[in-house]
Amino acid sequence: MDNKFPPRKVPSFCSFRYGLSILLHVCNVLIMSQRMCVSLTMVVMVNRTDPHGLPNTSTEELLDNIKGTVAAAQQVIWIKWAPPLERGRLTSISISGFMLGPFITLIATGFICKSLGWPMVFYIMGACGCTLSLLWFVLFYDEPKDHPCMSISEKEYITSFHVQQVSSSEYSLPIKDMLKSLPLWAICMCIFALFWSSTIILFYTPTFINSKLHVNINENGLLSALPHLFSWIFGLLAGQMSDFLLSRNIFSILNIRKLFIMLGLLLPALFCVCLLYLSSSFYGTIIFLILACATGSFTMVAVIVNTLEIAPRYCGFLNGFILVIGTIAGIISSTLTGIILNQDPESSWFKIFFLIAGINVIGVIFYLIFAKAEIQDWAKEKQHTRL
Repeated sequence: MDNKFPPRKVPSFCSFRYGLSILLHVCNVLIMSQRMCVSLTMVVMVNRTDPHGLPNTSTEELLDNIKGTVAAAQQVIWIKWAPPLERGRLTSISISGFMLGPFITLIATGFICKSLGWPMVFYIMGACGCTLSLLWFVLFYDEPKDHPCMSISEKEYITSFHVQQVSSSEYSLPIKDMLKSLPLWAICMCIFALFWSSTIILFYTPTFINSKLHVNINENGLLSALPHLFSWIFGLLAGQMSDFLLSRNIFSILNIRKLFIMLGLLLPALFCVCLLYLSSSFYGTIIFLILACATGSFTMVAVIVNTLEIAPRYCGFLNGFILVIGTIAGIISSTLTGIILNQDPESSWFKIFFLIAGINVIGVIFYLIFAKAEIQDWAKEKQHTRL
């Protein structure tokens, strides 16, 4: 588990691999913008017909599935494009777009709804998506060695780390061994907890603010956006911190992953409880809401990268699998939250936030006990010669 990586130096922030992470960042900003605009526009739509209406969970489920598919595809890209010492920051740069998207959307949506009407929100987001899709087709290549705009030194630097990684498509998947792998289920438990809490915060922050603070649509958009801005900042910092700890050999890879899982799940659980008992003032509510959302970003440099460490051959498949788990968690949490808010308005937020805290704590305990950061036996090459 020692970190023996080639010492050669190549450009980092001016390199194409970082340019790719920024492009993915912009893609994720737009994906989440298209997804998140439902949350705030729904407040406007239901206010015109039913003052007690809640977000449309069927729409949310469809958008959850789209986000899960895109995120899984992106992690396959980093199998070939991310050197080991840069996995944390490259992943955090790209994934943090999911946090920045809601901030931009919630800021803009309130003004668009007020000045142009809520349908224009969807037209604008759709047009931006079509434009970015064309740009992606022009700039992206599957393999670093095939890209015409990259320097030879950067191509050699990236490919030198991955000469022993073989695409899992050449082998049959050890499904039975995967299902019995506790380190894999440890990752799944954490992604389940992360998507459970983040989906509730993502879709129901405007509803929570509207019910507790009684602000207008513009103020609601601004206040709902602040947690996502800080989530974006924390996500970028987490990537830098994890790679710094790894490059300086301050902690082992496994301890780094465990540290960020603890920070990313226990801190949101703590601040959710604080929202119930210590948020009597306007500013207290906003501060704890920001911290509950932002600190969850720490998990992203652990759960996504961890699959590449335990099974690099099957990383693409496994990331798709854990994101399916996350999508299921998002669908269940969104639906259940809507049911609780409709049936029990008096103690609804108490139940919702304590359920988030409980699921997060269970995820942390399971991960601390069973997590690994080395290639598992079922993912090694010798495993494919048995039959």
